[in-house]
Amino acid sequence: MSNNVTRRGVLRTGAVTGAGLAIPTIFTASSARAFTNEPTGGTVTLGFNVPQTGPYADEGADELRAFQLAVEHLNGEGDGGMMQTFSSDALKGTGILGKKVQYVTGDTQTKSDAARASAKSMIEKDGAIMISGGSSSGVAVAVQGLCQEAGVIFMAGLTHSNDTTGKDKKANGFRHFFNAYMSAAALAPVLEKMYGTDRKAYHLTADYTWGWTQQELIQAATEAMGWETVNNVLTPLAQTDFSSYIAPVLNSGADVLVLNHYGGNMVNSLTNAVQFGLREKQVNGKNFEIVVPLYSELMARGAGENIKGIPGSQNWDWKLENQAGSRYVGTNAFVKSFGEKYGFPPSQAAHTCYAQTLLYADAVERAGSFDPCAVGEALAGYEFDGLGNGPTLYRADDHQCFKDVVVVKGKENPENEFDLVEIVEVTPREQVEYAPDHPMFAGGNLGACNSGA
Repeated sequence: MSNNVTRRGVLRTGAVTGAGLAIPTIFTASSARAFTNEPTGGTVTLGFNVPQTGPYADEGADELRAFQLAVEHLNGEGDGGMMQTFSSDALKGTGILGKKVQYVTGDTQTKSDAARASAKSMIEKDGAIMISGGSSSGVAVAVQGLCQEAGVIFMAGLTHSNDTTGKDKKANGFRHFFNAYMSAAALAPVLEKMYGTDRKAYHLTADYTWGWTQQELIQAATEAMGWETVNNVLTPLAQTDFSSYIAPVLNSGADVLVLNHYGGNMVNSLTNAVQFGLREKQVNGKNFEIVVPLYSELMARGAGENIKGIPGSQNWDWKLENQAGSRYVGTNAFVKSFGEKYGFPPSQAAHTCYAQTLLYADAVERAGSFDPCAVGEALAGYEFDGLGNGPTLYRADDHQCFKDVVVVKGKENPENEFDLVEIVEVTPREQVEYAPDHPMFAGGNLGACNSGA
């Protein structure tokens, strides 16, 4: 990033508190209608709200790197990354609608209240017209609700709970990341091939919205193929030592441990499970196995040797285009840009946040307006390609993206610290799609867009 962008673009915001929202609505002669934080000068401000502390801080750090890279590319700096491969040609590297992009950041702390306060500050004090980021579904649901109230667009970061585009979906919110249903639909057939249909599973589950829906879906998918669920134990998000949760598994009769954990939680629980010798055990005449339904390269690095052979799913992988072909064009362009700037490959967290930033900017350009309702109309039902996931749809019914899902496992003989995960299978989009009124996504109402007017 040039010194000029650093001076003008990187503003830090802290969490603030206060009752209600006092969102400034700006009226200009050029407006078809007024909306929250309409940019009137030569710049436009985006708000990037990521976990800079807490159990998902590693994911947050990579998200922030990707956001910074996206801003550079939108402003015409660097090589343009996935703007070169994106199926839309609306982005020209001249900012957004000719306005230079600047941004502010906040720390979600992986806590819903802190995330809402941080986003509220960015909207009210810094004039952010779009909020993105986060690595927790609890955070995503909270901030998405705030953005709906405030009249700004929310481009979700990492959020895997069904609820984000299910019962808690909002018209102002859009999710590029896949969800628990998609993970289970992609992963279950692979688990059947690897471990058979006669298995007894013990679940440890993060005690918040993501963990609940992740566990519900993987249990349903594995029971449908013949597995028995022995137990499901909820664990606090703030937990760091899982020894007391691992010990009972040994006497449960289970021969599979499913870790519905993410980030530092997964690194710690997997490490504890290996320390207890679970991977050397034989139960019910079978080798004991561990499954992590959702994990990333960043988590694999944290887990080290313990990740070898562990199956799971990902939204994207930096090796995807090289290993699975040109259907996933955009992957290599992004890896090149990110690697040249930071010296290592991007994670799925980085990819998601970079793609969301480009998708927002592209929607503004296609709409010809920053008005969140016009932007929402441009995103809803939008089909695109060239952002590394293959042909993708932002479904109008619930603002969920549909694309292929990557099934992975920890590599037995990695070449380096960034080569810890191997792609087992890429599950076609049609295998993970579901109806908008699917029972596991029921109870919500998308509602109407709010422009803040």
